[in-house]
Amino acid sequence: MDQCKRKLLYVHMRSPKWQRRAASRCALHPCVLPQCDVPVYPFVMTTDIERFVAAPFIKEIGRGVKGARSMTRDDAHRLYAAILEGRVSDLELGAILLAMRIKGESVDELAGFMDAASAAFTPLPAPRGEFAPVSIPTYNGSRKLANLTPLLALLLAREGVPVLVHGVSNDPGRVTTAEILHELGVTNVTTGAEVHNEFVHGRVAFMPIEHLAPELARMLELRRVLGVRNSTHTIVKILQPFDGPALRLVSYTHPEYLVTLGEYFEGVDSETRGDAFLMRGTEGETVAHPHRAQRIDWFHAGQRALLVERDAPTDDLAIVPDGRDAVTTAAWIGAALRGEVPVPPSIATQVAYCVEVSRKIRARSLPAAE
Repeated sequence: MDQCKRKLLYVHMRSPKWQRRAASRCALHPCVLPQCDVPVYPFVMTTDIERFVAAPFIKEIGRGVKGARSMTRDDAHRLYAAILEGRVSDLELGAILLAMRIKGESVDELAGFMDAASAAFTPLPAPRGEFAPVSIPTYNGSRKLANLTPLLALLLAREGVPVLVHGVSNDPGRVTTAEILHELGVTNVTTGAEVHNEFVHGRVAFMPIEHLAPELARMLELRRVLGVRNSTHTIVKILQPFDGPALRLVSYTHPEYLVTLGEYFEGVDSETRGDAFLMRGTEGETVAHPHRAQRIDWFHAGQRALLVERDAPTDDLAIVPDGRDAVTTAAWIGAALRGEVPVPPSIATQVAYCVEVSRKIRARSLPAAE
């Protein structure tokens, strides 16, 4: 391939349209660029991009559960930044993602990955007002229960809290928050200006991850190639998308993440980044289980406080939607917002704590802002 063709290939692969197309294709199947007779593979680097040699990192993290050693925060930052920049080959990338899935992320590795992820997108302006913004990640959807994440977001917005919901728009076999919000008349936003406009009008802002952080969205798409999740699925759940303090609602599924994420958030600078609520996810979502309260830990100023105790299982169940599809769930949420059906007590409690802490975060940040 001559220099001219390499330049054309590089420019074309850097375009958003090409990246979206490439992200959905298996790396084992070549495709052909329009007006170019050179077959290429998505994510394969050209000589125009400086290659990152990942073998020394793979050697450390790829020794299995017992033999693997964790990276330092700086090394994790360097490696993940190179991945997001597309400087790691497909072969090495697959090895890294699977090795990390088997080993599990350490606190330093999560911090290093977050350093790289935060530098890979432009943060959203934090709104002014009585409340700090609340960030609700939604990357799971629901398979069994109705997804009531939209109810949580809309109840918070009704209290005057700026609410950003970010996540995936669709997920085969699951009912996503985006699909339910669409039925409720909440449209997607794609820019910081549109997010600000929704906040000004007291509305929930839903931003798909491909608009909030395109490089992270590309990493999430690799699940369709590898068949399993990777570290980015954890990173997007703990992402702080604002340039000022915010309240992050974070969920975990596997018990070991209660320890790892707890240690991570204990080291977060609340003065600049805000606070976090950590809870066991309801099918992976950050909304309280409708039938019983779940444990919620509050992280602020390097401290950990237990906000909500976990309830014991009970036969006294809350009223929930009859089905889990988007239309049925949206109709039930509308009825709950109108007071026609009761909001599950566990979700009402979660809303109350979010409002209280959001106000406290804003109060703490006011002296610095002035």
